[in-house]
Amino acid sequence: MQGGADLPLGTSITPNVEQFQQLAASPDTGPVVMINLLKFRNGDAPDGTTGVEEYRRYGDTALEMITQQGGRILWAGTGDQVLIGDVEQDWDAVLLVEYPSRAAFVEMVSSPEYLEAHAHRERALERTIVIACTPAPFDTPL
Repeated sequence: MQGGADLPLGTSITPNVEQFQQLAASPDTGPVVMINLLKFRNGDAPDGTTGVEEYRRYGDTALEMITQQGGRILWAGTGDQVLIGDVEQDWDAVLLVEYPSRAAFVEMVSSPEYLEAHAHRERALERTIVIACTPAPFDTPL
């Protein structure tokens, strides 16, 4: 089964079928922030490009699409040190991306343009974790 249009589900870089279905079926009452933890490949692509170079190719297209969906990059930075957790699970970059809704995100990742750009993302990353987050009301204790 494929997600969206033909997003290849179940790879180490994409959600599995159940994860994609859960996201699409989740209550969609407002903004969602996607926390992206990224570990880039070293220059092991067939054409010799690095993971960072491939991710930039993906990012150029993805950023335009995020903006078109009404989303925005909230924060981007490097993963400097694992303070709590397995130090072998370090991350090169962290991105927080806000979308106006889960539906906007699903629509974006289902488009043919995104699927074409996603090939660069797959070549770029050794591993990734993406966490969908909903803002908590200010009066709710964390």
